[in-house]
Amino acid sequence: MDTQHRRRRVVVLNQYAQPLSRAGGTRHVELFSRLRGWDWSIVAASWDHFSHSDLAADDPHFVTVPVTRYTGNDHRRVLSWLTYARNACRAVLRGPRPDVVYASSPHLLTPVAGWLAARLRRSRFVLEVRDLWPEAMVSTGFLRRNSPTHRLLRALERWLYRRADRIVIVAAGWRAYFAAAGVPDAKLEWISNGAEPEDFDLRPDRYQPLRRRVPVRGRLLVFAGSHGAINGLHRLLDAVAEVPEHTFVLIGDGLEKPELVARAAAEGLTNVHFLDRVPKQELRGILGDADIGIHVLAHSPVYDLGASPNKLYDYLAAGLPVVNNCPGEPEDILRAADSGLTVPTADLATGLRELAALEPEKLAAMGRRGRRYVEENRSRTVMAAKLQRLLDGLVEEIPPVRP
Repeated sequence: MDTQHRRRRVVVLNQYAQPLSRAGGTRHVELFSRLRGWDWSIVAASWDHFSHSDLAADDPHFVTVPVTRYTGNDHRRVLSWLTYARNACRAVLRGPRPDVVYASSPHLLTPVAGWLAARLRRSRFVLEVRDLWPEAMVSTGFLRRNSPTHRLLRALERWLYRRADRIVIVAAGWRAYFAAAGVPDAKLEWISNGAEPEDFDLRPDRYQPLRRRVPVRGRLLVFAGSHGAINGLHRLLDAVAEVPEHTFVLIGDGLEKPELVARAAAEGLTNVHFLDRVPKQELRGILGDADIGIHVLAHSPVYDLGASPNKLYDYLAAGLPVVNNCPGEPEDILRAADSGLTVPTADLATGLRELAALEPEKLAAMGRRGRRYVEENRSRTVMAAKLQRLLDGLVEEIPPVRP
């Protein structure tokens, strides 16, 4: 077959990838499904640690591999990473030969498996960095800088950067971090997280509208995302208590959710409602029923380097103006979109009250501007075109001799 016209093949390694029919990370489904001339598959774990259930993927592009199960941040989580890396590598070796192995962080064992599989199958290796490990672990207090574990992970991180044919980063602000690590800028490709506005049209014909799921008083403000320590949701509950005239709904799950629910009940916060995680397709069809989106994070020095939060793009794609407490890239995006405001990390209540006080017409206009900005600059279509150029160009290059 003429190699210039045959379909290429790429396999994606992401332990936590999810199909659109489930809640969670759908970045790779949304990007790779838009490629032209490429066959693609995603190797994911057969067990979803978010829902603590088996992943019954209904997408034929998914290949699932067994992993050790875990519920907290202990040795069993590391064991899960190890078993995924081993079994994902085996899956690549047993399947059709890929032209490209595309391995995604955050944990570094997935890229190690991707590098090994690519080397054994004589494929190109793309490393995607969605979180700066181990820097993020140090920043959030899970790892002590210059400890033996940190030095080991740092060495592994640098080793992977040298071995990758290309490195995909999700936050443009990370370029300085990689330059300091000795990575040439030409090796980097920025492919942001994003959202497709047309996917976020309201679907009351298919899904119960958000306003019928909770009693609404005043404006309806929504947070949709993980409920973990880094998400800063205790700060949000502080703000909820200060803005009792409006309704808040938190959609998602995470280690801190039981504590958050208990706190809201203990403090009598009747204007906040907690909903379970919903599949991405359903979230798209109900998110625009709110008035305002809330992008909140606990302060962490790693966010000063850059961030590309999915929930921010989801809000904008759904036509919601956004209150944000994270400086840097999220603030720059909102300023460019003219679709919200950024407040100091610990001063959410002021921003929420200010935005909620605007007339409906002004809120709607801000929402339209945000939706247009995402469509033109951060949509999945825009980012998939960048991915297409990266992969097409990579397979056309003469592979270097690898160390």
